[in-house]
Amino acid sequence: MNRKIGQKILILGIVFLLLFITGITSVQAQPKTIILATTTSTQDSGLLDVLLPIFEKKTGYFVKTIAVGSGQAMAMGEKGEADVLLVHSPAAEKKFVAEGYGINRRLVMHNDFIIVGPSEDPAKIKGMRSASESFKKIASAKALFLSRADKSGTHVKEMDIWRAAGIKTEGEKWYQQTGLGMGQTLSVASEKKGYTLADRGTYLALKKNLGLDILVEGDAILLNIYHVIEVNPSKWPKVNAAGGKAFADFMVSKETQEIIKTFGVDKFGSPLFFPDAGKKEEELGK
Repeated sequence: MNRKIGQKILILGIVFLLLFITGITSVQAQPKTIILATTTSTQDSGLLDVLLPIFEKKTGYFVKTIAVGSGQAMAMGEKGEADVLLVHSPAAEKKFVAEGYGINRRLVMHNDFIIVGPSEDPAKIKGMRSASESFKKIASAKALFLSRADKSGTHVKEMDIWRAAGIKTEGEKWYQQTGLGMGQTLSVASEKKGYTLADRGTYLALKKNLGLDILVEGDAILLNIYHVIEVNPSKWPKVNAAGGKAFADFMVSKETQEIIKTFGVDKFGSPLFFPDAGKKEEELGK
């Protein structure tokens, strides 16, 4: 009897040991996930397709990317629904950090915005150097303009230019809101033969499928700056602070900055972004 009890105890012990080992293995097998909330341009341009596999292989983290407008990305950060942000809306970013939602805001890269439209160019803005003056001509001609209208960094910049032009667009039939990301808005503008404001990286990445030309570029107001921001773990203790920091560190690392420097050169003849880690904002675009 005692022998049988001993055998049962031994069997139960082995079963519990196997379950314990299986549980440990299962936990170890689960990827360490980071939620990255980022602007659509980093996704649509293809940059993240290059960078994320390198980061994941190097660190063992798995990155879940949510590509939305910068405003929506920061709204996620405010709710603790993301671990790290990669965004391009400087004024909103500073407010986000000042209100305690983000920490360690670091400069990553820049490119620029461009005004694109059909080759027919009904508003006759091609070659103009002033973004605001070109917007005035679009309004005056009542030429179709497609706005993302999604509180993204691009949308914020567009609103800045309309304000500089002294133009109110509300209720105007020629002014249409897509509520879509950059790539989709470019597609709509192409289909409807309208104008829109775009970041250069996304435009170049999708250019072959678009019937849109670059019409206005080079104005200082069109500078497009990207920062990486970690969501504040003091505000949201459940965020993956270590993972967020690892991703932010990766984005400003020398290796990543070198990749950014050459990204797009082979395909487009020029880079889609310019690396800026360690620089000051006022140095950019000079």
